[in-house]
Amino acid sequence: MFCHALRLKPGEEVISCLKTFLDRNQLQAACIVSCVGSTKFTKLRLADSKTVMEFNKPHEVVSLVGTLSRDGFHLHASISDEEAKVFGGHVMGVMEVYTTMELVIGELTHLQFTREYDDDSGYKELVIKQRET
Repeated sequence: MFCHALRLKPGEEVISCLKTFLDRNQLQAACIVSCVGSTKFTKLRLADSKTVMEFNKPHEVVSLVGTLSRDGFHLHASISDEEAKVFGGHVMGVMEVYTTMELVIGELTHLQFTREYDDDSGYKELVIKQRET
């Protein structure tokens, strides 16, 4: 694994910045190794796959994990509010940086990730292939 570091600034949107970073660096398979920072807007889908919650005030990012490819992302986040209450779920496309977002992205140089529709889950799911050298 080769690691990249990325810092996002206030007002930047995390998902679009990650997409740009993957395209610019031509990453074919990656994961979030570490993330610290804060958001001022976060949209999460809960475990029932139906409930979506929007958080429109500052939260600390307790964790951000997932797989990244130019074909799509699968990200889960945990965020905490000013009372240390933690909320978590599937990231639904929008996370806006409040003060900073420091990310370490692991490039899995021997793999290629794609996403294909899965009849069992009803979602585009991860397909893992060995990368040709």
